Amino acid sequence: MGANRRSQYQSSETRTSGRHNISRNRYTKRYESKDKEKDNGILVNTRYTCVLLVIAVIVAVAHRNHIANLFESDRHFSHLSTLERELGFRTEMGLYYSYFKTMIESETFFTGLTSIMYDNITEYPLIINAFKRFNLYPEVALGAGYRTYEAVNAYFNRRTKQCWQINRGEGLSPVLSCDGLGEPSYFYVESIFCLNGIMIGIFFLFGSYLSGSLFGGLLTVSCFFYNHGEATRVQWTPPLRESFSYPFHVIQMFLVTHVLRIKDPGFRHSLLISSVTVCFMLPWQFAQFALLTQAVAVFGTYVLQYIDAQKFKVILLGQTMGLVISYILLFRNEMLLTSFFASCIMTLWAIVSLENFIEKLKFRIVIWSVQGLLLAVGTVGFKIVISRLFSTADDAHIGEIFKSKFSDFKNFHTMLYTCAKEFDFIEQDTFWRLLYTLLLPSAVVAMLSVLVFLINKEYSNWRYPPTSNGASSGDEIKPKGKPHAELVYHLLQHIAFAMMAFMIMRLKLFWTPHLCLMTSVLASGQIFSFIKRKDIHFALLALLLAGMSVKGFGNLQQQWSIKGEFSNVPMEELIEWVNTKTDRNAVFGGPMPIMATIKLCTQRPIVNHPHYEDAGLRARTMKVYSVFSRKPIEEVQQNFRDLKMDYLILEYSWCLSGGKEGCSLPEVWDIEDPANRGKTAVCIMLRDNPEPHFDRVFHNRDYDVLKILKS
Repeated sequence: MGANRRSQYQSSETRTSGRHNISRNRYTKRYESKDKEKDNGILVNTRYTCVLLVIAVIVAVAHRNHIANLFESDRHFSHLSTLERELGFRTEMGLYYSYFKTMIESETFFTGLTSIMYDNITEYPLIINAFKRFNLYPEVALGAGYRTYEAVNAYFNRRTKQCWQINRGEGLSPVLSCDGLGEPSYFYVESIFCLNGIMIGIFFLFGSYLSGSLFGGLLTVSCFFYNHGEATRVQWTPPLRESFSYPFHVIQMFLVTHVLRIKDPGFRHSLLISSVTVCFMLPWQFAQFALLTQAVAVFGTYVLQYIDAQKFKVILLGQTMGLVISYILLFRNEMLLTSFFASCIMTLWAIVSLENFIEKLKFRIVIWSVQGLLLAVGTVGFKIVISRLFSTADDAHIGEIFKSKFSDFKNFHTMLYTCAKEFDFIEQDTFWRLLYTLLLPSAVVAMLSVLVFLINKEYSNWRYPPTSNGASSGDEIKPKGKPHAELVYHLLQHIAFAMMAFMIMRLKLFWTPHLCLMTSVLASGQIFSFIKRKDIHFALLALLLAGMSVKGFGNLQQQWSIKGEFSNVPMEELIEWVNTKTDRNAVFGGPMPIMATIKLCTQRPIVNHPHYEDAGLRARTMKVYSVFSRKPIEEVQQNFRDLKMDYLILEYSWCLSGGKEGCSLPEVWDIEDPANRGKTAVCIMLRDNPEPHFDRVFHNRDYDVLKILKS
């Protein structure tokens, strides 16, 4: 009996143990299943990231090749002599490239750096810090890179360039042409093309991130290529500041977007934003205006309560540190401290510090009004105070340009800007070109979809307000930020870019790429969640892309069909004469684009140049350009003597036409000098008979050189 009980007990124990084992096996399988799902998720994310990176590299290489081939086809750059290549860098491009040339031709790197920091050639007889004035960090960095490249290859006894003689025909002398990275101009432009190739790779990742879909990145890149002529001009003018700066702006916007999306950004994010902001600001004086629009757009996101004060401060701190570091690295450039961007940053810090007091106003419309008023008054107020404190008027012309666009205000300096096509209002043809490729309607649909999506979310939150855990449904929580803040930011940022492009056509280089970025939103499964089937969504996107390709491929083929060859024989003759017939210390003045070429190709001192963002330089240029006025010729001659000029270079086409009505230089001078209106322009008199005040010492088809007689 006891044995039987023992046996039953053991049997029962065994059965229980078996149940435990079965249960344990089930739990084990369940955990293994969860681990497997987790591993599969990591694997899928890793594969997706790898695919994104591979495609980014492919589109980066494709864009680099595209712009390099366009540049080559336009100029036949590979078959030009060194002089012809330098002549191709006209206006500001020649000025910037001349400093790269200084860096690589100096005995040492530091000798070249000293020459730039104590430059007595560019605004003779003044000594200026060109590093500070012209944002020359790209040229200094590339100069160091070129010297290192040549030194390493010399050590290993490798050739870095190949040269041959080119027969130019038509009675022109043969020239020696070299290509390869050992040729300075090749090294310079190739660095720019690679940087802008990387930019398109970043755009692809940006579009994919913003939309949450690989197809969004493809849409962004496709739109950029199809509207290439409206989105960038790096293929025609590589040395301009935007070629170095804008790629970092794309990265900077990407970082700001990421900070707006994530939950708890910290100081490390501020450091990242500040680092890229510095890279954006150092090469380009105009970067401060783009950053001003960004600061206002992020502020708008904060005002609408999509981000809290803490997240706003992270971005604001990054921008502030970027501004301060740039100010220091640009040798305390006053234009940065007296900029609207700096004043706006200071105002935004004040507003966010007063958040607790402003929020006590209760009514949201009143709070918005107070915040908006503080921003406007504070920014303008700080700007006026700081400008007077530093006694600087270098950026005064910017306000005058905007004033001239919306009133009948005109003066000499604003006319020089607004008579140039790129500073005029945006062309109507631009809208048609963006319409034909479906970029404009696609971006509009994307933005309207985002707006509807956000309004629906707001309506849902109003109908069903969020509640805290354990609280009743009536206990509302004060919002500390909402999802999709990055979408609000991009809507506001896009409005700012559109306004900039409308007022100044050149600034469509901000607007068009952002249009391309906004089209990526069309691939967002979250915003277009009403399309229940993914295959239908992708089919619609593929159909859109096909529609874009009709005109888009036509635009690409039109670019590829451009075939040209640079030639400027009259300028070659002028440069040859200056190099052989004038003293090394002879001082030249004349039209700004020509002066940049004279400095680059002859290293002769000049008194004016195309970088017009300095009040002193504007005054000097006005004196030189008095040759196009109707003033007494003796007064004009005295202006040249005051500037210590030896020679005046004249291109008579500047005297006769201005591209559009009222824009010839004598007509521009009539605004400043109405007393002499109706008289013969000095340049016309000099063309007919320069004596006795000047002596014509050189003449060809396009140019005259007049020696300024001292008595």
